[in-house]
Amino acid sequence: MPRLRKSPRLADFDYVGPLACHLTFVTRRRQPFFSDPHLASICIEAMQVTVQRFCATVAAYCVMPDHVHILVAIEEGTSLTDFAKHFKQLLGFRLKRVTRQPVWQISYHDHVLRREESLLDVARYIWENPVNEGLVPLRTEYPFSGPRELLEQA
Repeated sequence: MPRLRKSPRLADFDYVGPLACHLTFVTRRRQPFFSDPHLASICIEAMQVTVQRFCATVAAYCVMPDHVHILVAIEEGTSLTDFAKHFKQLLGFRLKRVTRQPVWQISYHDHVLRREESLLDVARYIWENPVNEGLVPLRTEYPFSGPRELLEQA
């Protein structure tokens, strides 16, 4: 009998706001779907739809060629699990219409921020991804990171 994959979620944590979390979604087989600017733009649009639907706030995001980082704050009573599921489903559906193939790796990585952790430090980490990967010399030059007004001030 095949072993079932163990859930990466914490068993004793409900993932309901208020909370801030750094989410990372990885493409299937690390395929660089988001190297295509059109697909990266679809990703950002799906994130914005999800943020509006869940009344969330995005402190930082970065759409890398083979993964997506989102630093999101959700309000009292909102489910982070539902937020992540909606984003993956919406974007997966939209991208599959274009690419004709599944986009996502199973599940996602989450890091719920503790009170002592700096939101700005995590945002800077996210924004520095394209620089660290050699895609651009300065984080402000990467077109698929944001929100731009926060990125350029930090």
